[in-house]
Amino acid sequence: MAQLRSVFFYLGLAPVTVFFCVLGALMLPLPRRWRYYAVIQWSRFALWWLKSTCGLSWRVSGAELIPSSAGVILCKHQSAWETMALQFVFPPHCQVVKRELLWVPFFGWGLASLNPIAIDRAAGSKALRTVLREGKERIGSGWWILLFPEGTRVPIDQPGKYSPSGTALAIQAKCPIVPVAHNAGLFWPRQALRKVPGVIELVIGPPVYPDGRSAAELLAEAETWIETTCRQLPPFRS
Repeated sequence: MAQLRSVFFYLGLAPVTVFFCVLGALMLPLPRRWRYYAVIQWSRFALWWLKSTCGLSWRVSGAELIPSSAGVILCKHQSAWETMALQFVFPPHCQVVKRELLWVPFFGWGLASLNPIAIDRAAGSKALRTVLREGKERIGSGWWILLFPEGTRVPIDQPGKYSPSGTALAIQAKCPIVPVAHNAGLFWPRQALRKVPGVIELVIGPPVYPDGRSAAELLAEAETWIETTCRQLPPFRS
């Protein structure tokens, strides 16, 4: 039954996705915030449709810890769910994404309308310079920056290798880092069609401030909090 409901979820989501991607492409000449608030309505529909068809909802704790000034979000990456849900937890933000995603028909158009920071992950130091340059400009304009420090989705029981690019950006921009943990991979597994009914738990951590520390030190603190908190959520919590 869960497999069938998941298929129904995608069948209903597909035409709405095409509509919003075309809308995003048409809105490219408009101001960034206009595009953002229009296109994230796709995420609002997707989360509502996910709950309606698959019985999968979510709850947030720690939202009161989010600073009033823009900063860097470092989030655990287990599924596609968190890329949508964070849009309704944090103020407007730009995501650091793989450049190839912008080339995907329809989806890439909608993603481009959100004005992400697109990088070539194989470019090494050049990709880092892009994140630092464009990220600092966005933060200076009041936009948060969302990074998945593991770089790709990882299974819920496997920690990935964390990149220091987000903490390096926080040092350059002199802004807070907010770690985010969740267990979306338990209900929306990586590279799986089936969605498991239940309640995803998303936890916002206390902000981490540069305060003269190195990118490696900041990353270690954020990574420890994220991985420790994830281990306190189902399926690890009894």
